[in-house]
Amino acid sequence: MKSTILERCEANGLRMTDQRRTIASVLESATDHPDVEELYARASTVDAGISLATVYRTVKLFEETGILEKHEFGDGRARYEAADRDHHDHLIDMHSGEVIEFVDPDIEALQERIAAKLGYELKGHRLELYAVPIKKD
Repeated sequence: MKSTILERCEANGLRMTDQRRTIASVLESATDHPDVEELYARASTVDAGISLATVYRTVKLFEETGILEKHEFGDGRARYEAADRDHHDHLIDMHSGEVIEFVDPDIEALQERIAAKLGYELKGHRLELYAVPIKKD
């Protein structure tokens, strides 16, 4: 796979306007899981001429071509991240909405064992844990 969102767009033959390039750049630099409104706010600081509708259309196009992965973490907002990232799972803090990425070899092994026990070869999965902070006394 290509190393950047822009390179993946070009490899998929997408016509890359300046505004699409800006959106791709904003997505590439994101360290969180932004929704469309957050992407619009960030992109409009780079290009004041970008419209919310352009961001919506571009995100949909990037998702349809497999460049972005859509997540719905139960807060009513669709959030996005690059689809070619290394595998990871998510823990969602139900109080703050923070999304914490993690990889746990024990969980990965357990999923493989469960699939094999049921007669399947695991080809992929998505794990989202919803949690609240433990109160400290």
